Amino acid sequence: MPDRTEHWNRVYATKRETGVSWYQPKPALSLALIREYAPQNASIIDIGGGASLLTAELVREGYGDLAVLDISAEALERAKENLGAEAAKIEWVVADIMAWKPTRQWQVWHDRAVFHFLTDAASQDAYIRALYAAALPGAIAIISGFAPDGPEKCSGLPVVRYDAQSLSKRIGAGFELLAEKREAHETPGGAMQKFYYAVLRKR
Repeated sequence: MPDRTEHWNRVYATKRETGVSWYQPKPALSLALIREYAPQNASIIDIGGGASLLTAELVREGYGDLAVLDISAEALERAKENLGAEAAKIEWVVADIMAWKPTRQWQVWHDRAVFHFLTDAASQDAYIRALYAAALPGAIAIISGFAPDGPEKCSGLPVVRYDAQSLSKRIGAGFELLAEKREAHETPGGAMQKFYYAVLRKR
C-alpha cells in the first residue's frame, strides 16, 4: 500500500476540492446530526476533515470549539484558505489517525469516510484507541462510510463497507448505537454512492 500521507497530499495537490468524489457542496446530513446531538457550546473534532466545508458551516452556525484532523497538510491548507480569517478560530491537526495521541478530549467526534479506509484489524484497532482516548464520557461519535451496497474502492484504495450495526460492533461495547441513517451521495462526476451514518454515544 502506498504511503498514506503521500497519497492524500498528492490527491489534494492534483485535484480541486470540488473535483474529488467525496465533495459535498453542503454536508447536510452531518450538519443535521450534529445539530440534533450537540449544543452550540459542544467541542467537536472532524476526523479526516480535509478540505470539507463542514467546519465552515459549523463556524457560521455558531459552534466555537472546533478542531479538524487530517493526514494531509495540503488538504488542511485548502480548508484554511477557504475559511480566511475564520481559520484562526479552528485547531488544525496534521496527523495520521493511527499514530495520533490526543492531548485533550471532545464532546463530538465526526468522521465521514476515514474508518472505512482501514482494512486490517491493527489499523482499525489504532483508530478505535484514538476514538476512546479523544472522546469524553457521554461523547457522541458520528461515523460514516460506504454502506454494504456502496463502492468497494475510493480514490483507488480498497475500503471496508459497513452498516451501522456492524460498525457499532467493531467499535466495541464502550459506545452504544443511538441512531443510523443512509445517504445516497452524488459525486461531482454524477455517480451515486451509498453511505451509512452511525451515531454512537460513549458509555
